[in-house]
Amino acid sequence: MSASVLFRGNIPPVPTIWAATGELDRAGMGRMLDFVIAGGADAVFCCGSAGEFSQMTETQRREVAEFAVAHVAGRVPVLIGIASCSTDQAIAFGRHAKAIGASGVVAVNPYYALLLPDNILLHYRRLAAAVDLPLILYNFPALTGQDLSPAMILQLALECPNIVGVKDTTDTLRHIRDVIRVVKPARPDFAVYAGFDEYMLETLIMGGDGCFASAMNFAPQIPVGLWQAFQARDGARLIELQRLLCMCPPMFGLESPFYAVVKEAARMVGLDISTYVLPPAVPLTEEKREQVRNSLRAMGLRLV
Repeated sequence: MSASVLFRGNIPPVPTIWAATGELDRAGMGRMLDFVIAGGADAVFCCGSAGEFSQMTETQRREVAEFAVAHVAGRVPVLIGIASCSTDQAIAFGRHAKAIGASGVVAVNPYYALLLPDNILLHYRRLAAAVDLPLILYNFPALTGQDLSPAMILQLALECPNIVGVKDTTDTLRHIRDVIRVVKPARPDFAVYAGFDEYMLETLIMGGDGCFASAMNFAPQIPVGLWQAFQARDGARLIELQRLLCMCPPMFGLESPFYAVVKEAARMVGLDISTYVLPPAVPLTEEKREQVRNSLRAMGLRLV
Protein backbone atom coordinates (compact mmCIF):
# COMPACT_ATOMS: atom_id res chain seq x y z
CA MET A 1 0.00 0.00 0.00
CA SER A 2 1.20 3.49 -0.79
CA ALA A 3 0.99 6.33 1.71
CA SER A 4 0.12 8.68 -1.17
CA VAL A 5 -3.11 6.84 -1.99
CA LEU A 6 -5.98 9.31 -1.58
CA PHE A 7 -8.67 7.01 -0.12
CA ARG A 8 -7.65 3.89 1.81
CA GLY A 9 -9.25 1.30 4.06
CA ASN A 10 -12.93 0.50 4.44
CA ILE A 11 -15.36 2.37 2.20
CA PRO A 12 -18.90 1.06 2.73
CA PRO A 13 -21.34 1.12 -0.19
CA VAL A 14 -24.08 2.68 1.89
CA PRO A 15 -27.66 1.56 1.21
CA THR A 16 -30.20 4.28 0.55
CA ILE A 17 -32.96 4.30 3.15
CA TRP A 18 -36.42 4.88 1.74
CA ALA A 19 -39.76 5.49 3.38
CA ALA A 20 -42.55 3.11 2.38
CA THR A 21 -43.78 5.86 0.04
CA GLY A 22 -40.54 5.62 -1.96
CA GLU A 23 -39.25 8.97 -0.70
CA LEU A 24 -35.86 9.40 0.93
CA ASP A 25 -36.11 8.67 4.64
CA ARG A 26 -33.77 11.38 5.84
CA ALA A 27 -33.82 10.35 9.48
CA GLY A 28 -33.14 6.72 8.62
CA MET A 29 -30.46 7.63 6.08
CA GLY A 30 -28.79 9.79 8.69
CA ARG A 31 -28.76 6.91 11.16
CA MET A 32 -27.29 4.62 8.50
CA LEU A 33 -24.48 7.06 7.73
CA ASP A 34 -23.79 7.68 11.41
CA PHE A 35 -23.57 3.94 12.05
CA VAL A 36 -20.92 3.24 9.44
CA ILE A 37 -18.90 6.30 10.43
CA ALA A 38 -19.02 5.33 14.10
CA GLY A 39 -18.04 1.81 13.02
CA GLY A 40 -14.79 3.04 11.50
CA ALA A 41 -15.51 3.81 7.86
CA ASP A 42 -12.62 5.61 6.19
CA ALA A 43 -15.00 7.10 3.60
CA VAL A 44 -18.58 6.45 2.48
CA PHE A 45 -19.88 5.62 -0.99
CA CYS A 46 -23.43 6.69 -1.85
CA CYS A 47 -25.50 6.21 -5.01
CA GLY A 48 -23.67 3.03 -5.93
CA SER A 49 -25.04 -0.38 -6.83
CA ALA A 50 -26.04 -1.22 -3.25
CA GLY A 51 -27.45 2.30 -2.97
CA GLU A 52 -30.00 1.41 -5.69
CA PHE A 53 -28.78 4.04 -8.16
CA SER A 54 -30.12 2.00 -11.08
CA GLN A 55 -33.69 2.25 -9.73
CA MET A 56 -33.53 5.93 -8.83
CA THR A 57 -34.76 8.88 -10.80
CA GLU A 58 -32.27 11.64 -11.56
CA THR A 59 -33.96 13.79 -8.93
CA GLN A 60 -33.60 11.06 -6.31
CA ARG A 61 -29.91 10.59 -7.09
CA ARG A 62 -29.21 14.28 -6.64
CA GLU A 63 -31.25 14.39 -3.43
CA VAL A 64 -29.41 11.43 -1.90
CA ALA A 65 -26.02 12.88 -2.87
CA GLU A 66 -26.88 16.28 -1.39
CA PHE A 67 -28.19 14.76 1.82
CA ALA A 68 -25.16 12.50 2.29
CA VAL A 69 -22.62 15.28 1.85
CA ALA A 70 -24.54 17.62 4.16
CA HIS A 71 -25.13 15.00 6.85
CA VAL A 72 -21.59 13.62 6.90
CA ALA A 73 -20.38 17.22 7.18
CA GLY A 74 -16.72 16.47 6.60
CA ARG A 75 -16.35 13.67 9.15
CA VAL A 76 -15.08 11.34 6.41
CA PRO A 77 -14.77 11.70 2.63
CA VAL A 78 -18.01 11.19 0.68
CA LEU A 79 -17.80 9.47 -2.69
CA ILE A 80 -20.78 9.74 -5.03
CA GLY A 81 -21.68 7.28 -7.76
CA ILE A 82 -22.17 8.97 -11.13
CA ALA A 83 -22.76 5.92 -13.33
CA SER A 84 -24.83 6.37 -16.45
CA CYS A 85 -25.10 4.87 -19.91
CA SER A 86 -24.84 8.47 -21.12
CA THR A 87 -21.49 10.23 -20.91
CA ASP A 88 -23.20 13.61 -20.74
CA GLN A 89 -25.44 12.54 -17.88
CA ALA A 90 -22.51 11.03 -15.97
CA ILE A 91 -20.67 14.35 -16.37
CA ALA A 92 -23.73 16.21 -15.09
CA PHE A 93 -23.87 13.96 -12.02
CA GLY A 94 -20.14 14.50 -11.51
CA ARG A 95 -20.41 18.27 -11.72
CA HIS A 96 -23.31 18.16 -9.28
CA ALA A 97 -21.14 16.12 -6.88
CA LYS A 98 -18.44 18.77 -7.17
CA ALA A 99 -20.92 21.58 -6.55
CA ILE A 100 -22.28 20.04 -3.35
CA GLY A 101 -18.84 19.37 -1.88
CA ALA A 102 -18.31 15.64 -2.48
CA SER A 103 -14.77 14.33 -2.03
CA GLY A 104 -14.75 12.20 -5.16
CA VAL A 105 -16.86 10.26 -7.64
CA VAL A 106 -17.15 6.62 -8.66
CA ALA A 107 -18.18 5.60 -12.17
CA VAL A 108 -19.06 2.16 -13.47
CA ASN A 109 -18.59 1.83 -17.23
CA PRO A 110 -21.69 2.24 -19.43
CA TYR A 111 -23.87 -0.83 -19.56
CA TYR A 112 -26.52 -2.33 -21.88
CA ALA A 113 -24.92 -1.20 -25.16
CA LEU A 114 -21.66 -3.09 -25.69
CA LEU A 115 -18.88 -0.63 -26.43
CA LEU A 116 -15.62 -1.02 -28.25
CA PRO A 117 -12.69 -0.67 -25.82
CA ASP A 118 -11.77 2.65 -27.44
CA ASN A 119 -15.25 3.97 -26.68
CA ILE A 120 -15.02 2.93 -23.03
CA LEU A 121 -11.71 4.77 -22.86
CA LEU A 122 -13.29 7.82 -24.46
CA HIS A 123 -16.12 7.78 -21.91
CA TYR A 124 -13.69 7.88 -19.00
CA ARG A 125 -11.39 10.42 -20.62
CA ARG A 126 -14.35 12.75 -21.05
CA LEU A 127 -15.46 12.22 -17.44
CA ALA A 128 -11.97 12.89 -16.11
CA ALA A 129 -11.60 16.04 -18.21
CA ALA A 130 -15.03 17.46 -17.33
CA VAL A 131 -15.31 16.61 -13.62
CA ASP A 132 -12.83 18.36 -11.34
CA LEU A 133 -12.80 15.66 -8.66
CA PRO A 134 -10.88 12.46 -7.93
CA LEU A 135 -12.50 9.70 -10.01
CA ILE A 136 -12.56 6.02 -9.08
CA LEU A 137 -13.23 3.53 -11.85
CA TYR A 138 -15.83 0.87 -11.03
CA ASN A 139 -15.32 -2.46 -12.75
CA PHE A 140 -18.32 -4.78 -12.41
CA PRO A 141 -18.35 -6.96 -15.53
CA ALA A 142 -21.04 -9.31 -14.21
CA LEU A 143 -23.51 -6.40 -14.44
CA THR A 144 -22.08 -4.24 -17.21
CA GLY A 145 -21.21 -7.09 -19.55
CA GLN A 146 -17.77 -5.60 -20.21
CA ASP A 147 -14.53 -5.82 -18.27
CA LEU A 148 -12.09 -3.01 -17.63
CA SER A 149 -8.89 -4.86 -18.42
CA PRO A 150 -5.66 -4.20 -16.51
CA ALA A 151 -4.21 -2.69 -19.70
CA MET A 152 -7.20 -0.35 -20.06
CA ILE A 153 -6.98 0.70 -16.41
CA LEU A 154 -3.25 1.37 -16.82
CA GLN A 155 -3.88 3.52 -19.88
CA LEU A 156 -6.45 5.63 -18.03
CA ALA A 157 -4.22 5.88 -14.96
CA LEU A 158 -1.36 7.20 -17.11
CA GLU A 159 -3.47 9.61 -19.16
CA CYS A 160 -5.74 11.02 -16.44
CA PRO A 161 -4.13 12.13 -13.15
CA ASN A 162 -7.50 12.59 -11.45
CA ILE A 163 -8.44 8.94 -12.05
CA VAL A 164 -7.14 7.76 -8.69
CA GLY A 165 -8.26 4.15 -8.30
CA VAL A 166 -10.48 1.24 -9.24
CA LYS A 167 -13.19 -0.61 -7.35
CA ASP A 168 -12.60 -4.04 -8.84
CA THR A 169 -15.81 -5.99 -8.36
CA THR A 170 -14.66 -9.10 -10.15
CA ASP A 171 -15.23 -12.61 -8.89
CA THR A 172 -11.60 -13.56 -9.36
CA LEU A 173 -8.49 -12.59 -7.48
CA ARG A 174 -6.48 -12.98 -10.68
CA HIS A 175 -7.97 -9.80 -12.10
CA ILE A 176 -7.22 -7.81 -8.93
CA ARG A 177 -3.70 -9.27 -8.86
CA ASP A 178 -3.07 -8.26 -12.46
CA VAL A 179 -4.36 -4.73 -11.94
CA ILE A 180 -2.02 -4.29 -8.97
CA ARG A 181 0.90 -5.82 -10.88
CA VAL A 182 0.36 -3.74 -14.02
CA VAL A 183 -0.74 -0.37 -12.63
CA LYS A 184 1.02 0.12 -9.29
CA PRO A 185 4.60 0.28 -10.69
CA ALA A 186 3.52 3.09 -13.04
CA ARG A 187 1.16 4.88 -10.59
CA PRO A 188 2.05 4.01 -6.97
CA ASP A 189 -0.66 6.41 -5.80
CA PHE A 190 -3.35 4.55 -7.79
CA ALA A 191 -5.64 2.69 -5.39
CA VAL A 192 -6.93 -0.82 -6.00
CA TYR A 193 -9.94 -1.85 -3.93
CA ALA A 194 -11.72 -5.16 -3.62
CA GLY A 195 -15.36 -4.82 -4.59
CA PHE A 196 -16.43 -8.04 -2.86
CA ASP A 197 -16.05 -8.40 0.92
CA GLU A 198 -14.39 -11.81 0.86
CA TYR A 199 -11.49 -10.60 -1.30
CA MET A 200 -10.41 -7.84 1.06
CA LEU A 201 -7.60 -9.76 2.77
CA GLU A 202 -6.06 -11.12 -0.42
CA THR A 203 -6.25 -7.67 -2.01
CA LEU A 204 -4.32 -6.19 0.91
CA ILE A 205 -1.75 -8.98 0.83
CA MET A 206 -1.14 -8.40 -2.88
CA GLY A 207 -0.57 -4.67 -2.36
CA GLY A 208 -4.08 -3.24 -2.70
CA ASP A 209 -5.56 -0.47 -0.64
CA GLY A 210 -8.88 -1.50 0.87
CA CYS A 211 -12.37 -2.72 0.20
CA PHE A 212 -15.89 -1.50 -0.50
CA ALA A 213 -17.27 -3.99 2.05
CA SER A 214 -21.03 -4.28 2.39
CA ALA A 215 -20.50 -5.88 5.82
CA MET A 216 -19.62 -2.40 7.07
CA ASN A 217 -23.35 -1.68 7.05
CA PHE A 218 -24.19 -4.25 9.75
CA ALA A 219 -20.92 -5.65 11.15
CA PRO A 220 -18.26 -2.95 10.76
CA GLN A 221 -16.13 -4.57 13.45
CA ILE A 222 -15.32 -7.42 11.06
CA PRO A 223 -13.82 -5.52 8.06
CA VAL A 224 -12.39 -2.80 10.32
CA GLY A 225 -10.89 -5.44 12.58
CA LEU A 226 -9.41 -7.18 9.56
CA TRP A 227 -7.83 -3.94 8.36
CA GLN A 228 -6.37 -3.33 11.81
CA ALA A 229 -5.11 -6.90 12.12
CA PHE A 230 -3.43 -6.59 8.73
CA GLN A 231 -1.62 -3.44 9.81
CA ALA A 232 -0.52 -5.22 12.99
CA ARG A 233 0.44 -8.41 11.10
CA ASP A 234 -1.76 -10.37 13.52
CA GLY A 235 -2.11 -13.60 11.55
CA ALA A 236 -4.39 -15.43 13.97
CA ARG A 237 -6.83 -12.53 14.08
CA LEU A 238 -6.73 -12.19 10.29
CA ILE A 239 -7.75 -15.82 9.85
CA GLU A 240 -10.58 -15.50 12.36
CA LEU A 241 -12.01 -12.36 10.76
CA GLN A 242 -11.57 -13.60 7.20
CA ARG A 243 -13.65 -16.66 8.03
CA LEU A 244 -16.40 -14.43 9.40
CA LEU A 245 -16.27 -12.13 6.37
CA CYS A 246 -16.62 -15.14 4.05
CA MET A 247 -20.01 -15.87 5.61
CA CYS A 248 -21.42 -12.73 4.01
CA PRO A 249 -21.60 -13.69 0.29
CA PRO A 250 -23.99 -16.65 0.79
CA MET A 251 -26.22 -14.37 2.83
CA PHE A 252 -26.14 -11.67 0.15
CA GLY A 253 -27.12 -14.33 -2.36
CA LEU A 254 -30.45 -14.94 -0.66
CA GLU A 255 -32.04 -12.24 -2.82
CA SER A 256 -31.15 -10.61 -6.11
CA PRO A 257 -30.61 -7.73 -6.09
CA PHE A 258 -29.39 -8.00 -2.50
CA TYR A 259 -30.42 -4.55 -1.29
CA ALA A 260 -33.04 -5.82 1.16
CA VAL A 261 -30.58 -8.31 2.67
CA VAL A 262 -28.19 -5.56 3.73
CA LYS A 263 -31.00 -3.39 5.12
CA GLU A 264 -32.58 -6.28 7.02
CA ALA A 265 -29.20 -7.22 8.48
CA ALA A 266 -28.64 -3.63 9.59
CA ARG A 267 -32.03 -3.49 11.24
CA MET A 268 -31.50 -6.84 12.96
CA VAL A 269 -28.35 -5.58 14.68
CA GLY A 270 -30.19 -2.55 16.00
CA LEU A 271 -30.49 0.21 13.39
CA ASP A 272 -33.85 1.95 13.36
CA ILE A 273 -34.26 2.01 9.58
CA SER A 274 -36.83 1.13 6.96
CA THR A 275 -36.02 -1.86 4.77
CA TYR A 276 -38.14 -0.66 1.84
CA VAL A 277 -36.49 -1.16 -1.57
CA LEU A 278 -37.34 0.45 -4.87
CA PRO A 279 -39.08 -1.79 -7.44
CA PRO A 280 -38.31 -4.05 -9.17
CA ALA A 281 -36.30 -5.09 -6.08
CA VAL A 282 -38.47 -6.78 -3.47
CA PRO A 283 -38.49 -7.14 0.32
CA LEU A 284 -37.36 -10.39 1.90
CA THR A 285 -39.83 -13.11 2.74
CA GLU A 286 -40.01 -14.20 6.36
CA GLU A 287 -38.16 -17.39 5.43
CA LYS A 288 -35.28 -15.37 4.00
CA ARG A 289 -35.28 -13.03 6.97
CA GLU A 290 -34.83 -16.05 9.23
CA GLN A 291 -31.90 -17.18 7.10
CA VAL A 292 -30.35 -13.73 7.50
CA ARG A 293 -30.80 -13.98 11.26
CA ASN A 294 -29.09 -17.37 11.29
CA SER A 295 -26.19 -16.02 9.24
CA LEU A 296 -25.72 -13.05 11.55
CA ARG A 297 -25.77 -15.30 14.60
CA ALA A 298 -23.14 -17.53 12.95
CA MET A 299 -20.98 -14.42 12.59
CA GLY A 300 -21.27 -13.87 16.33
CA LEU A 301 -23.45 -10.77 16.07
CA ARG A 302 -25.94 -9.83 18.76
CA LEU A 303 -29.43 -9.33 17.36
CA VAL A 304 -32.13 -7.09 18.76
